[in-house]
Amino acid sequence: MNTNLRKLPVGERMRLVEELWDSIASDQNALPLTPEQAAELDRRLDSYEVSGDPGRPAEDVIADIRKRL
Repeated sequence: MNTNLRKLPVGERMRLVEELWDSIASDQNALPLTPEQAAELDRRLDSYEVSGDPGRPAEDVIADIRKRL
């Protein structure tokens, strides 16, 4: 890791990470899906279209994960 980055306060480093992540997310075509990822997304979409079940709210899933940690 760049030693200059280590000198920054944690909050500033986190802000930089967020900006970097946002810049990557805004260019979604830069990282195309693998055939396996595309197939999995297609499988999930097909399953949703058949069942109509939207799944569980993210808050519930996250709460369950935190209970297991």
